[in-house]
Amino acid sequence: QVQLVESGGGLVQAGGSLRLSCVVSGLAFSDWTMAWFRQAPGKEEREFVAVHSGLTLKTYYSDSLKVRFTVSRDNAKNTVYLEMNSLRPGDTAVYYCAADNSIRIVTISELYGFWGQGKQITVST
Repeated sequence: QVQLVESGGGLVQAGGSLRLSCVVSGLAFSDWTMAWFRQAPGKEEREFVAVHSGLTLKTYYSDSLKVRFTVSRDNAKNTVYLEMNSLRPGDTAVYYCAADNSIRIVTISELYGFWGQGKQITVST
């Protein structure tokens, strides 16, 4: 059974930092592409944030977030991370990790087969 479990969300003041973790079980983690998406309040779609390929170790970011956000992974711990700096109220959302078993860099949420439960991040002014 594949499981993705996120941790590290919460409330932070604008300008602060947070790190999300996503521990994965039930699949060959090092071979899988891992991504982060977010869903802002009142929006139906999940916005692409960042992705880290397992096989190629390449990363790719949303253009609007790449300066402030960093995705990384520790294959020994089956964990992918999202480091978020200089947070803004507009970053308030539920953040999800997702897994895809292709070598591609995928930014479309519908193509990801496995998802975590999501973690709320609220950035206050």
